[in-house]
Amino acid sequence: MSAFAIRPTRSFVPVLLHMLDSILLCISLPLVQWLTNKPINELTAIVSLVSCIALFVIGELCGYYRRSGGQSANSEVALGTIAWIITFVSILLVGVFTKQIDTFARSSMVAWFFVGGLLLLCSHMVVRAAMEYLCKLGVGVRRTAIIGANRLGYDIARNAIRSADSGLRIVGFYDDRGAERRQDHEQDLPDYCGTTAELMASTQRGEIDVVLIALPMRAEKRIQDLLDVFGNTTASVYIVPDFFVFELLHSRWTQVGGLPVVSVFETPMYGVDGWVKRALDLSVSLIGVILISPILLICALLVRFTSQGPVFFRQKRYGLDGKEILVWKFRSMFTCDNGSVVKQATKDDPRVTPVGRILRRTSLDELPQLFNVIDGSMSLVGPRPHANAHNEHYRKLIRGYMMRHKVKPGITGLAQVEGSRGETDTIEKMEARIALDHRYIREWSLWLDIKLILKTFRVVLRQDAY
Repeated sequence: MSAFAIRPTRSFVPVLLHMLDSILLCISLPLVQWLTNKPINELTAIVSLVSCIALFVIGELCGYYRRSGGQSANSEVALGTIAWIITFVSILLVGVFTKQIDTFARSSMVAWFFVGGLLLLCSHMVVRAAMEYLCKLGVGVRRTAIIGANRLGYDIARNAIRSADSGLRIVGFYDDRGAERRQDHEQDLPDYCGTTAELMASTQRGEIDVVLIALPMRAEKRIQDLLDVFGNTTASVYIVPDFFVFELLHSRWTQVGGLPVVSVFETPMYGVDGWVKRALDLSVSLIGVILISPILLICALLVRFTSQGPVFFRQKRYGLDGKEILVWKFRSMFTCDNGSVVKQATKDDPRVTPVGRILRRTSLDELPQLFNVIDGSMSLVGPRPHANAHNEHYRKLIRGYMMRHKVKPGITGLAQVEGSRGETDTIEKMEARIALDHRYIREWSLWLDIKLILKTFRVVLRQDAY
C-alpha cells in the first residue's frame, strides 16, 4: 500500500477573521490614544503589533478561530471574550516587566480594553451574519445529496441545516433499499428522492454539486461501487465514516507513519490543549487558595475540636491513566474507610459527624482538593474520583467504566452539575454518571470547563448532600 496523507480542508473564513482582527487591533489603540488626547508614538505601534500576535496565538489555543458547523454565536462571543481578556492581561504583564506600563495612561488602557474587545466581537458577529446571509441568497451554496436514508445520513443533514453558514443545501436522500428497510423519515428533513441510479442521472445533468456517502462501514463493496460510478462525474464525493457503531472517546484524526487513523479511546488534553487546561487549573486554584484561606482555617479548626481524628482525610483514588493518587478532603466522618471495602455515604449516615454533615452539604469538605490541583494530580473540572474499591467493583459491571480515567479527576464535573451527584445505590445511577463523564471527555473545551466551574457555584448553593 502506498503511503498517503489526508490533508485538512482550509477555509478562507478564519484567515479573513485573522486579518480583520489584526486591522482592528492596529487601529484601536491609536484611536483610543487620539480620543483621550494622549500622544501616539512608536510604542503605540509596538503594543498594537504585539497584541495582534498574542491574540493570534491565544485565539488559536482557545479555539476562537476554529470555526466548525454548529458553533453557536454565544460560544463564539464567550471564546472571543476569553481570548481578548488573556491577551490584554498578557500585554499588561509585559508592560509591567519591561517598566513601560506607565507610558500609557490608565484611562487609555481601560478604554482600549473595552473598545478593542467590542470591535473584535462585533467584527466576528458581522462576518457570521454576512456568511449566513450569503448562504441564504445562494452565494457559494453547493447542492448536496446524501446516499443513505439512515441515522448517520439524517444526522449529517440535520447538522448541515442547523449550520446556516455551512454552504451546503441538502437536496434529499438517495437509497437503493426498499421503504421497509430504510429508517423512518423525519419530518424536519428533506425527502427521499430515489435510488443511486437516479442520483447518478441528476449528477450528470449538473443538478448535484456534492455527494455524501453515509453507508455503514460493513458496506465496503457498495461504497467502492459508488466511488467507481460517481468517479465519472464532476461532483465532489465524500465518505462519511459510520463511527457510531463504536464507543468513541474524544475521537480525532491523526497519522501513524503517514497513514490516517482515528483515535477511539483518547484524552482530549493532549499537547497544547493539555497545557491550556493546566494553566487554567494552576492559576484559578492558586488564587482560590489565597482567597479562601480563612475559610480553610475555620473548617480545619471545627473538624479538629468537634470530633476525634485527623483534620484531613487522604483517600486512595484512581487518577489519570488509572494511577493511584491520594485525594485531600476535610474529614467529615468518625471513620476513615480506605481499604478494599468502602461503603458509600448515605442519607442520615451515622458515620457522618455533625460538622461533617454541614461540610458535605456545602461541599466545603472538597476544598482541600485545590492542593491536589496545584500538585497536578487532579484538575478543577473532570470526572469525580471514586474510591478504589468502587472502581474495582463497577469496572466489571459497566462497559467503558475505566475510560473516565483518560483525563485527570476533577473537583467538579459535568455529572455533578447535571444532577448525578451523591449516592449511587443502583447500577443505573452509576451508569448515568459514567455516561456524563464520557460526554464531558468527548465534548471537552476550555469554555466548557469555565461554564462548569460557574455552574458548580449555583449547584452548591441549592444542593442537599449528606
